[in-house]
Amino acid sequence: QGLAFYWGTSEWSAEQIRKAHSVADGLGLIRPIVEQPEYSLLMRDRFESEYATLYEDPGMATTVWGALASGVLSGKYMDGIPEDSRVGQLPQIKQRTIDRRGGFEYLGKVTRELKVIADELGCTLSQLSLAWVLKNDKVTTILMGGKMKYLKENLESLLLVSKLTPEVLGRIEAIVDNKPAASFPWKNMPPMQPLNK
Repeated sequence: QGLAFYWGTSEWSAEQIRKAHSVADGLGLIRPIVEQPEYSLLMRDRFESEYATLYEDPGMATTVWGALASGVLSGKYMDGIPEDSRVGQLPQIKQRTIDRRGGFEYLGKVTRELKVIADELGCTLSQLSLAWVLKNDKVTTILMGGKMKYLKENLESLLLVSKLTPEVLGRIEAIVDNKPAASFPWKNMPPMQPLNK
C-alpha cells in the first residue's frame, strides 16, 4: 500500500482540473483536493476568474504561492533593481518578476502607493500584501519562502487581515487597477462524460 491518500495540482488550468475530476470520478478514484496557483495583488486572473466555479466544490482547497510577487510586493525593487539581486543578474528572472507584471515603471508606482496605505496601517508592504491575499476566503494557505529573518514579519500579516476594511480594500483596488473580468460561465457547459473502464 502506498502512503499518498490525497493529491493536488500545481498551476493547472481550470479545464485540466475539471478533466482530472471527471477521470477520477469515472474510475472511482480520489479527485485532486488542492490546487497550487500563483496569486498576489499583481497576478489575479487565474485565481479570481478562471477558477471561480472550482471553488463551488466543497473539497477543493488552494495553496497559493508568489503572494509577494518574487519580492516586488516587499518593496525590494521600489527604487530600482539592485545589480547584485537575482533580478539584476538573470534576465529570465527579470522577465518573470518585473516585465510580465507590468514593467518597472508600473510596479514602482504601485508599490510606492501601496506603501502609503501600509504606513497608515502601521505595517510593512509585505504584511499588507500578504494580508490582502489572506482576506480572500478562497485562499486556504500561503506558501512562503525566503529567509528566517522575514518569517516573524510575514506571520504578523495574520493580525492585519481584520484591518482591511472595504474602504481600505477599495483604495488598494484603485491602485493596482487589475481586477479580473467576470468568470466564464462554466456552469452552463455540458458535463464531461466519464471514461469507460
